[in-house]
Amino acid sequence: MSGQGCALPRLEAAGLDGWLVRLFDAIDEANLAWLMALSRRCEAAFGDALVDLVPSYTTLLVVFDPLRLEPAAARERLLALLATLEPDAELGEAAPVRELPVWYDPSVGPDLSRVAERAAVSIDEAIAGHSARTYRVFALGFAPGFAFMGSVDASLATPRLATPRQRVPRGSVALAGRQTAAYPVVTPGGWNLLGRTSAVLFDREREGFSLLQVGDRVRFVPVDRETFVAEGGDPTPMEEEAP
Repeated sequence: MSGQGCALPRLEAAGLDGWLVRLFDAIDEANLAWLMALSRRCEAAFGDALVDLVPSYTTLLVVFDPLRLEPAAARERLLALLATLEPDAELGEAAPVRELPVWYDPSVGPDLSRVAERAAVSIDEAIAGHSARTYRVFALGFAPGFAFMGSVDASLATPRLATPRQRVPRGSVALAGRQTAAYPVVTPGGWNLLGRTSAVLFDREREGFSLLQVGDRVRFVPVDRETFVAEGGDPTPMEEEAP
């Protein structure tokens, strides 16, 4: 394996049926090309013994069937793959961009004003800054279909809430630090809410369940309230939670 930051990958045992491959120690958009390359090579190398692949910002969890492949043998296969690993050249700007319509408004994005104030910009400028970028999906987790995307413009970076909300509505578009995401289901959450999308992010009837997959490119497209509602969005305002 060659390339800056990739000279010393580490294999960490994850039970009797998994290995965590740690390729990087720091989050970087360039990591994804290496992680996706390893993921694709694992699919070919493990075949029917492969159970699951879970990529993140810096690691790839490889889960296998220990009845088909012993842990030591799985480790040897991974070491062989890492020895000749190169970044995925197909992971580039040719990938299609998924557009998520978003109604940015304080009634459904109660942290929008605070994010704008922190960045010393107007609300319209904060919306423009968040929606101007094309984001990459780095990982899925936390909740079914929850896609971690980056990287938000540094000027808008805002820490997570000190106290998470007990209930974040489905479709809420949010940011935390330089990450952004949209909540696919109703769940507790501590990210800063900017607005809401009408897109169905998780559907058990959909192949793959999640609308967004690791490696996808995503853009948030501002829409007005009328368009948001017409596309099936829920305009119910957020309720203030008791401290």
